[in-house]
Amino acid sequence: MKFTESKRINNILTDSLIYFILGIGSFFTLIPLLWMISSSLKDICSIFVFPPQWIPKPIQWYNYIAIWQEAPFMRYIGNTAIITGLCIFGDILSASIVAFGFARLRAPGSRMLFILVLSTMMIPYYVTIIPRYVMFKSWGWIDTFKPLTVPAFFGYPFFIFLLRQFFLTIPRELDDAARIDGCGTFGIYLRIIMPLSKTALITVGIFSFMENWNDFMAPLIFLNSPEKYTIALGLNFFRGFHSAHWHYLMASSTIALLPCLLLFFFAQKYFIQGIVTTGLKG
Repeated sequence: MKFTESKRINNILTDSLIYFILGIGSFFTLIPLLWMISSSLKDICSIFVFPPQWIPKPIQWYNYIAIWQEAPFMRYIGNTAIITGLCIFGDILSASIVAFGFARLRAPGSRMLFILVLSTMMIPYYVTIIPRYVMFKSWGWIDTFKPLTVPAFFGYPFFIFLLRQFFLTIPRELDDAARIDGCGTFGIYLRIIMPLSKTALITVGIFSFMENWNDFMAPLIFLNSPEKYTIALGLNFFRGFHSAHWHYLMASSTIALLPCLLLFFFAQKYFIQGIVTTGLKG
């Protein structure tokens, strides 16, 4: 009895220590975010006051109104939303089809082909920038959204791996039962696999959203016209012309970050569940 009580106390102390360390780490991780939000509500003279003033006095809500007048952020957000939406749709569609083939269909050499697909993840993105630029330029795609959206419809290796591992956890008996009822291969994919893979698909969607919403390098290379800028390019453009207006820059950065925070806040249940239930079977 004493041993059980002592073990329970040790577990409580261990958990408390772990939570304390995680809390301290989370606090220091959140300091830049809290400072950005605080600075977005200050006037320009209060940002560099020492000691730092975490709670603005007075609160400058006007900063969030002024940035829409200083730069066309609504257009930047609209462009980013179009690119991100198309990429999410393309990533989920292409990755799920390819992953379904690797996970549920038997064919000679499929394992080697899957390994070949995974090996492309080891190629750095920057190695392929010049060949991709030359290829897209020869097609007349430069300064359009096509270089940013069309590749998503050809499958991203990480998403293929993620969905393939999840599809392997779905019992094959469901496929056999569906075939007995007259369901074809595409019907199994559409009516069996996809409805049972909502958490994994949502996880892919979240990853795709984060990658494309925050992408800076690809739009910088392939877009030239200011009216086609994404939010990442728009922030950089705004910083170049308003480098002294740090309160406006912090306000615009907060608005750019807000969709990512809201998405993870409302979809974290599906995101964590999709990560946990993926990769349980090889």
